[in-house]
Amino acid sequence: MIPDRVQKLLIIGFVALFFVYLFGPLLVMGLSAFNTSNFPRMSPWDCFTVEWFDVLMNDARLITGVRNSVIIGLGVVVLAVPIGLAGALMLMQVGPRVRPWYYTITIAPILVPGVVLGISTLLFWDRIGLMLGATEDSIFYDGMFLTIIGQATFISAYAMLIFIARLQRFDVALEEAALDLGATHVQAFRKILLPYLRPAIGSAAVLAFLASFENYNTTIFTIISSSTLTTVLASKVRYGIDPSISALAVSIVFLTLVGAVIYEIVKRREARKVKAQMAVARGEATETRKQRSFFSEPAFIMFVLIVIAGMGTIYFAGTIGVEECKTVVKAERQAEIQKRIAERQQQQASERAVDVQSDPPKDEDQTDRADKVTAKGTEGYQGVFAPANLQGDSESEPDEPAVGTEGYQNVFAPANLTGDATENSAADEPAIGTEGYQNVFSPENLTEQVQPDASGN
Repeated sequence: MIPDRVQKLLIIGFVALFFVYLFGPLLVMGLSAFNTSNFPRMSPWDCFTVEWFDVLMNDARLITGVRNSVIIGLGVVVLAVPIGLAGALMLMQVGPRVRPWYYTITIAPILVPGVVLGISTLLFWDRIGLMLGATEDSIFYDGMFLTIIGQATFISAYAMLIFIARLQRFDVALEEAALDLGATHVQAFRKILLPYLRPAIGSAAVLAFLASFENYNTTIFTIISSSTLTTVLASKVRYGIDPSISALAVSIVFLTLVGAVIYEIVKRREARKVKAQMAVARGEATETRKQRSFFSEPAFIMFVLIVIAGMGTIYFAGTIGVEECKTVVKAERQAEIQKRIAERQQQQASERAVDVQSDPPKDEDQTDRADKVTAKGTEGYQGVFAPANLQGDSESEPDEPAVGTEGYQNVFAPANLTGDATENSAADEPAIGTEGYQNVFSPENLTEQVQPDASGN
């Protein structure tokens, strides 16, 4: 049996490994946003800088993608949340025999691959546009509209699941009592059911926005000529990225933390408000408006101070002395490169010295004999390109041609290339191997006025 001390250490180690696995990539990505390296990396560390945030703000394509992603996410929230709410309410109203079939049909879009949804959305609205005679600049061919429609087809199913989980704990007797007291169905929905579903509506809206913001498989087919954050990031990864991507990730994480802190503070204020109402009902003293102020929250004040101090430290540390640090790092790298080159040259010199010692030079007699030896396969071609072999009127022509060149001495002689050679330049007998080629390039042979032969052709 494992002792309690060892068991506690194992649990602590497992939890630590879990958090390292969960937050390790975020830590590496966050640190790479402040490194001067042109590629996102944490090691080796060069200099601390915030210049990549300026690069991010000046990247028009990336900023446009973020803006389009936010617009599409809000459009999906507006469309998917009501559809999911209607589907959940309808599921609660149908009979028990129809409910499984209805549930399967409404959940089916989640099981369909995003690629199929994107292609089918594009083709469907293209056919609708052709039927209505719409032009290419109409809404049926607008990438933003098609992306909102395509994403809402499956994100609304996620929203419906959240509403179903909330409605399963709803007491239908409250709504029936309101109807018995004379309220209409709209009033019962607005006064009783909607306040009960408010947490689920918020959760469904956040889930729909995040699912739309990070979606790629459906968006890549429906966005057409526009771009979102995911498509821009995919293209950057394909053609090369820089630490501005890490700067974007740090900004998103920071905004997420700010939203989480604000949400927690708001929830605490609501809990304190409920507590104050209960105190009033019991006749106890309540908190004043100043005590309920938003700035009276210790957590909010601490968070604001940490953010201000952190951003100020990062800004001043990343802008002072950056160029000097880059100069020093560049000089160190050049020195390292020169050192490696010198080590490589020294290694090559030592290798050559070892080769010379293992293979001593030959004496002069051996060198002369080696020069006289002809390379294998070239025995008869040593004098092929000699001037005496290429000129037919050379006075320095040897008495005997070189071996392997007996029939090629006068091949390029002018007398063999023209048809009007003089008697002095033309030999009485053609050179061996050139008997039928003396007048090949004669003008009479290159024109259409060729003399007929004996047969009349």
